[in-house]
Amino acid sequence: MPQTHRTKMLIVGSGPAGYTAAIYATRANLAPILVRGMQPGGQLSITTDVENFPGFENPIQGPWLMEQMYKQCEHIGTLMLEDLIMKIDFSKRPFVATGDSGDTYVADTVVICTGAQARWLGLSSEEKYRGAGVSACATCDGFFFRGKKVAVVGGGNTAVEEALYLTNHASKVTLIHRRDSLRAEKMMQARLFKNPKVEVVWDSAVEEVVGAGTPPAVTGLKLKNVKTGAASQIAVDGLFVAIGHVPATEVFKGQIDMDGEGYILTKPDSTATNVPGVYAAGDVKDKVFRQAVTAAGMGCMAALEAEKFLAHSESGHQVAAE
Repeated sequence: MPQTHRTKMLIVGSGPAGYTAAIYATRANLAPILVRGMQPGGQLSITTDVENFPGFENPIQGPWLMEQMYKQCEHIGTLMLEDLIMKIDFSKRPFVATGDSGDTYVADTVVICTGAQARWLGLSSEEKYRGAGVSACATCDGFFFRGKKVAVVGGGNTAVEEALYLTNHASKVTLIHRRDSLRAEKMMQARLFKNPKVEVVWDSAVEEVVGAGTPPAVTGLKLKNVKTGAASQIAVDGLFVAIGHVPATEVFKGQIDMDGEGYILTKPDSTATNVPGVYAAGDVKDKVFRQAVTAAGMGCMAALEAEKFLAHSESGHQVAAE
């Protein structure tokens, strides 16, 4: 039987941003409801070694870190529900959302933490070696390829940034692009072409990720020239896919301001959207840093901003007085 849940704060998504928002909101006695979504834990739930989250001497596992955040929320009494928000109305407060379960969520504020997913090539071999040499985050995983050969796929700013970053670790970086020119900014291209560690393979697409060993590890890539059809193979230890990210904002489109790529726009130095009482934190609004620690920081900001909004809004005082 579908239920109606009422809350001062509805948190949509359960990555570092969502869990952190829940921790702060719960400790502020706001009794938030966190809807965990389709992929609880977000991208960290499919990340292996994490070495750049503060507070841990040794590498930790992404799923373990998200489990700890979940348990922390559970320990302080956050209500967390296994559901997926399918529809939400931001036209008036309180906001009303509908879950895939059929349940209705009525909230005075909403914190959107639905994240973004890397856009992948769609190869079965790519999926096979994901986490075993295939990555979509150089900042996260570049450290593991010190002194090794890696490849980056893409031609935009992200791909060039990833390639340049990887030159700090890898012995050689091969940038593979389907076209004969890059879309990245000219200044970034100039830096790339000047770097002696970088080689660019033009007009080419990755056809297959090649690997061997137990546990399996990437050993090379099979390429195809998109103009001539010629096949080739290069030896690499890792592949970084940098063809963009897809923010999980489809359900919010047409209701809050977004950029051309679908990322939610917020006010400067804030997580507040153009709709009063609606906040966005983490990768759903951040296409620059995309780190667990920055997402967690924004989750904290969103909870504090929503708490302040509730304290100063008429309906917030009414809800608090009930």
